[in-house]
Amino acid sequence: MAATNTSTAEQIVEHVGGAANIASLTHCATRLRFELVDAGKADQKALDKTPGVLGVVPQGGDRLQVVIGGAVQGVFTEIMNLPAMAGAKPAAAGGGQSDADVKAAARAKARGKNAWLDAFFEYLSNSFRPLLGVLLGASLVIAFAAILDAFGVVDFRAADKPAGWIFVDTIWRAVFYFLPLAVAYNASKALNIDPWVGFSVMAALMTPDFVKLANPELVTSTVCTPNPIPSAADICTADVFGIPMTINDYSGAVFVPLIMVAVLALVYKTAQRLIPSNLHLVFVPFLSMIIMVPVSAFLIGPLGLWIGTILGQGLSWLNTFAPFIFAILIPMVYPFLVPLGLHWPLNALMLANLDSLGYDFIQGPMGAWNFACFGATAAVLVISARERDLEMRQTSTGALVAGLLGGISEPSLYGIHLRFKRIYPRMLVGCFTGGAIIAVGSLLLRTDGVRANTFAFTSLLTIPIFSPTFLYVIAIAGAFFVAFFLILFGDYRTAEERDAFHAERDQAEADRALEATRVAEPALEGAGVGAGAAAAPAAAAVPSAVAAPVASASPTTEVVAPVAGHVVGLDDVPDKVFASRALGEGVGIQPIDGRVVAPVSGTMMTVAETGHAFGLKTDDGVEVLVHVGIDTVRLDGRGFTVAVAKDQRVTAGDLLAEIDLGVIKDAGYDPTTIVVVLNTLTLAKVAPRTNIDVAAGDAIIDTSV
Repeated sequence: MAATNTSTAEQIVEHVGGAANIASLTHCATRLRFELVDAGKADQKALDKTPGVLGVVPQGGDRLQVVIGGAVQGVFTEIMNLPAMAGAKPAAAGGGQSDADVKAAARAKARGKNAWLDAFFEYLSNSFRPLLGVLLGASLVIAFAAILDAFGVVDFRAADKPAGWIFVDTIWRAVFYFLPLAVAYNASKALNIDPWVGFSVMAALMTPDFVKLANPELVTSTVCTPNPIPSAADICTADVFGIPMTINDYSGAVFVPLIMVAVLALVYKTAQRLIPSNLHLVFVPFLSMIIMVPVSAFLIGPLGLWIGTILGQGLSWLNTFAPFIFAILIPMVYPFLVPLGLHWPLNALMLANLDSLGYDFIQGPMGAWNFACFGATAAVLVISARERDLEMRQTSTGALVAGLLGGISEPSLYGIHLRFKRIYPRMLVGCFTGGAIIAVGSLLLRTDGVRANTFAFTSLLTIPIFSPTFLYVIAIAGAFFVAFFLILFGDYRTAEERDAFHAERDQAEADRALEATRVAEPALEGAGVGAGAAAAPAAAAVPSAVAAPVASASPTTEVVAPVAGHVVGLDDVPDKVFASRALGEGVGIQPIDGRVVAPVSGTMMTVAETGHAFGLKTDDGVEVLVHVGIDTVRLDGRGFTVAVAKDQRVTAGDLLAEIDLGVIKDAGYDPTTIVVVLNTLTLAKVAPRTNIDVAAGDAIIDTSV
C-alpha cells in the first residue's frame, strides 16, 4: 500500500539512498544522472522495479543512471521539488544549476590553447544562452511585424500608430528593454556570484527614480544640453551629492551589464574573503550594491555607452573617407559587436543618417553579416536534421525563420554560434565575401556602397529598400552560401563534440526503445521498438484478456533460437543498453541465415513496422523481445519481410520474418540478433546458454516462472 501512495520521484530518491546521498543530479534526453555520495547505498533492484523506471545503469565510481524515457524532464522536476530535497537542493541540483549549466562547467574545464579567449566566449555564451527562448519568441513577433510592414498593412515606424499595434510592440520590446537585467543575472551566475545582486545593481540604473533624474522639471539640479549627434537625446547631468552624474537610457545596453558584472565579481568575492562567513548573507550583498551601483552609474554605464558612440562615429568617418574598407569591415566586425551589445548604438546612428542624409550606409554591409549568420544557421539545420539532433534542429529552425523573415541574428548567435567555436571562422569568410562583393560592385558602379532608404531589419522581406538592389542581392547570397557550404562540409562541431553527441543520441534512442518495449501491451501502440525508435510516454503495463496469464497454461521452461547461428552472451553484444541488461537477461545470435521464427509460443505483443523487432508474451507471463540487428531500424524496413501481425497467436517455430542479411551487412549494420527476457526480475530463473552453435528452434535460454 505504501508503494501505491508514493510517487515515482519519491521512490527513486528513497532507493538511491535518500536525498542526503545525492551529491548531484542532472538529466539528459532520457536518463536521470546521479552522482551519489555512496553508490553502495543505492538499491538497484528496487529502483528497477519502481513504476516509471525503465532500467538502471551503474557507471564508474559513485555514478548511477536511471533510465526514464520521454518523461525524464517531469520526473527530474518532481524530484527537485520534493520536500526531502529542499535541504539538499544546492548539492542535488549542482548548486542550482541546470543540466546545460553543468555541461557548460564541464566544457570550461577543458580549455584550449587560448584559455583567455575560451573563457571570454564562455562568459558571453553563459550570459546569453539561457535567454534563447524569450529572444526567439520576441524575434518571431518582430518577424510578423516586418511582414505586415513590408506588405503595407501597418507602418510600424509611425509615431501615431493605433493603440492595438503599440500594445503589440510591448510584447517584443519588453525582452529587449529589460535585456540588461537578464544579462546581468546570467553573467553573475557565470562568474559564480549571487545573480540577484548583479540583477539589482543593473536594475538600479533602470528604475523610474533613476530615469527621473534626467528631467530638469522634476530635479532642479539636473542640467540638459543638446547632443552633438543629430536626432539623439539631450545629454542630461544631475548633481548627486556634489558630483555630476550623466543620466543615460540603459535599456538594451547589454555591454554595460557585462562590464559591470565582471567588476562586481571582484568586489563580491573580495567581500566574501574579508567578511566572516556567518555574516555573508547580509553584508556581502550590502557592500556589493553600495559600491557597484555608484560605480556603475558614474563610470561603467556612461563608459559603455561612450564606447558604442565613439565606435559609431568612427564608422561614419570611415564610410566617408574609405568606403571600400568600410564595406568589408562592417560585416567582419558585426559578429563581435552583437554579442557585446555594441550594435545597439549603431541603430541610433542609422536613424541619424536617415534623418540628416535621407539614406543610411550601414544597413547594406550589415546585411552581409546577417545573411552569413543565417547561412551558418541553415547549415546547422541541415546537419542536425541529417543526424537526428532534435534540440539543435528545433533551435536552428526557429532561429532561421526569425532571421530570414525578421532579420534577427540574436537567436542564431546566442543559441548556436557562440556555443560552437568552429562556426565563427567559417562564418567570417561568408561575411568577408558579402562585404567584398559590395566593395567591388560599388567601385564598378561608381556608388558609395549599398544604401537603405528606411530603417529595417535586414531580411528577405526588406530587400526592396536597398539600392542598388541587384548588388545587395548578390552580396547577401554570396555571404549566405559561402558560410552555408563551409559549415555544411566542415561541420560546426569539433570531432570530440561530434562523437559526444553521437554517443548521447544513440544512448537516448536506445532508451526510447527500452521505453517503447516496456509499455508494449495490447492497449498501447507497439510499433517503433528498437534502437532509434521514436520516444513514447512511459506508462504502466495495461492488462489484456489476450495476453493475460492462463492458469492452465503449461509453464515456459525454455526460449528457443529464432535464427540459426552462433550464440554469445550479452556482454559481447555491441549495444550498450542490451549489454547492460537494462532490458533483461538474454543472448545474442550471430545469424547464418535470414529466417526468423518465434522463440516461444504466445501472443505477438509488438511487431515493428520495419520488421526489426518483435515482442512476444507467453500464456504464463514470460515476455520475450527479438531484436534483429543493431541500429537496423534505420533501414526503414529495407531487407525485411514481416510474416506476423500484432495480437496474433504463434507457436514456437512459426515464421516471424524473412531478412536479407546481405542488405544489412552492405548497409554497414551488425546483423547480431538479440533475444532477451524483458521481465527477467520477476522470474525465478533465466539462464542463457552461450558459446554454442544452434539451429532455429534449439534451446538458448532456460526459464522458470
